[in-house]
Amino acid sequence: MVSAAVPPVSGTRRLDSLTGLRWWAAFAVFGHHMLNFAPLPGAAVLTLGHYGVAFFFVLSGFVLTWSARATTTMPTFWWRRFSRIYPASFVALLLAIPVFYSFDPDPAQWWVKPFVPGILILSVFLVQGWSRDPVILFSGNPAAWTLTCEAFFYALHPFINKVLLPLRLRGSLLAAGVVVAIMFAYRASVMIWPGTWLATLPLPVSRLPEFVLGMCLASAMLAGWRVRIKPLYCYLAGGAFLVWIGYSAIRETVDPVTRFFLSSSNEWIVIICAITIAAVARRDLVGGFSLLRSKVLVALGDWSYAFYLVHATVIYALLAVVGRQPAGWSALAWTALLLVLSLAAAAALHYAVERPLERRMRRWWDARAERRRARAAITEREPVTTG
Repeated sequence: MVSAAVPPVSGTRRLDSLTGLRWWAAFAVFGHHMLNFAPLPGAAVLTLGHYGVAFFFVLSGFVLTWSARATTTMPTFWWRRFSRIYPASFVALLLAIPVFYSFDPDPAQWWVKPFVPGILILSVFLVQGWSRDPVILFSGNPAAWTLTCEAFFYALHPFINKVLLPLRLRGSLLAAGVVVAIMFAYRASVMIWPGTWLATLPLPVSRLPEFVLGMCLASAMLAGWRVRIKPLYCYLAGGAFLVWIGYSAIRETVDPVTRFFLSSSNEWIVIICAITIAAVARRDLVGGFSLLRSKVLVALGDWSYAFYLVHATVIYALLAVVGRQPAGWSALAWTALLLVLSLAAAAALHYAVERPLERRMRRWWDARAERRRARAAITEREPVTTG
């Protein structure tokens, strides 16, 4: 799987295939949530669409490390990440409240919660994901608990990256191995001692290794590491593993080996995601053919964050109107309809809020920094007078 080292590469190289790949992860999460509306045949596999979140965490660590610049200060990095995720998240929260909340203390729909400002305000500040209580964890926009994790990852990224930078190739790969070992050690401890505090770690902490693994692989690739595996093999391996664990999970009895893989499925999926990201990135670096770089998929990848934020709101809004639909192939029509509606909402959120506000906030910050540098330069040139 691993090739010999080659000269380091520049993180300025665009990896558009990863943007296209991001769309499919968002689509997997969409498919998972569609099961509550109109289940398609093969639901055992579709339930695993939530692993798209693991892909996002690994990809986030990879991309941020790949594009990191030594000249970017920590405050600037944090402001740029805030500009990137918060405006769209806040608007998506406002859209979600009428769908997921009611002033009726006993709402008719199971997904609607009583309006409690004290809990809802946690979503405004993106801290709801620090609680394991579903009422808090899925408060506001239910999909936004992952943003609590991302905010935590962003806070730590500059510090972790400083540790990775001097490690070079072998050190980065060794760090990746340590992260994988930590993931499996954590899973084993939860399996062996399910009632301990480890099993109740906040999600931002327990999911941190996924983000750091992406960082380690990006650091290794920047130092010249390449993975000798075609992306197609990664897709086939990932698909086969998902099908296997999907149908193993619904069997009445399973052997101990299968039970181990089922219990640690998230860790295996994270590894597959990490290798896939590295393989797809390498193909872009060498200029190989990639359908993921097509204009359509890159555009969908650009919309994927907005799509992730609004798709559940669209699904449950229609669910409240027409009710749950029977399982079967007829669900394809509902899936197509909701996909179109969700994409339309995502495009509107992306072009009206996400992109323009991010640009304005970044320009404001850059102009502010430039004014400070100008004042500092003038101060340095002023002569010092003595009495």
